[in-house]
Amino acid sequence: MYELIQCGPQSYYLDCPAKIGVYDAGDGVYLIDAGGDKDAGRRARKALDEHGWKLRGVLVTHSNADHIGGCQYLQRQTGCKIFAPGVEAEFTRSPMLEPSFLFGAYPPKPLRHKFLLAQPCECSPVTDADFPAEVKPLPLPGHFFDQCGYLLPDGTAFIADCVSSAETLSKYGFPFVYDVAAYLDTLEKLPGTGARVYVPAHAPACEDVAPLARLNAEHIGRLGGLVLELCAEPRGFEELLALAFDRLGLTLDFQQYALAGSTLRSFLAWHLDAGRVDAQFADNRLLWSKRAGE
Repeated sequence: MYELIQCGPQSYYLDCPAKIGVYDAGDGVYLIDAGGDKDAGRRARKALDEHGWKLRGVLVTHSNADHIGGCQYLQRQTGCKIFAPGVEAEFTRSPMLEPSFLFGAYPPKPLRHKFLLAQPCECSPVTDADFPAEVKPLPLPGHFFDQCGYLLPDGTAFIADCVSSAETLSKYGFPFVYDVAAYLDTLEKLPGTGARVYVPAHAPACEDVAPLARLNAEHIGRLGGLVLELCAEPRGFEELLALAFDRLGLTLDFQQYALAGSTLRSFLAWHLDAGRVDAQFADNRLLWSKRAGE
């Protein structure tokens, strides 16, 4: 765990649950994401120290806690700047936004833990003058609000959570998706990025990302079909979530209720916007039902 693996002339990654990228800019290094907690940040700093590298900044792909959990530690220890795209910078500065968004209200204690709630830090946009100009942000929306990847000068692209491994898809069933339409569009465009090597956070690095992108798109297609099938008769959200987890052989807990529940709502919104389902209120309940002919 946390082995430093070289993937390009100027690029490396620390092999950990959410890969931490390393870009050697010559006069210092930048991390791509910072792991899930203070310990991840400490391990990343140790790896840099062992190579005599000075940390200049952290390039955040998106603000999920497993990607920004080490930012506060690294910033306090080194004074480095943290950069993030769009609204991801706001979530990085105010990480309570993540569990609040997932729960739809102030989150209860079972959701206020390091896997969903990082520590706050100062964060600048990727348009900041100190952002490394030779690094190209790659918009990868769909998984989270303004998620982006980073294409380094040596052709290595760190692509965050826009693809998952087959094992991860099988284990969790519902990969977290904020915007289904945007996510599918990202998967379609990803192979055209032109990178030499692709480094996903939760799948092996590869030179050809097309098969993995197709695998994820097909999984999303099956989930969309499952949700539509479960709407064959009018059902409320709670019933749909329970039936979906029963069908997939999964067990709900508080964290999955928030994560998979949010993803289920995203699928329902996607189907509703496309005219595949109707949403009606009956007896003070919101019921979802498949439209005739779908």
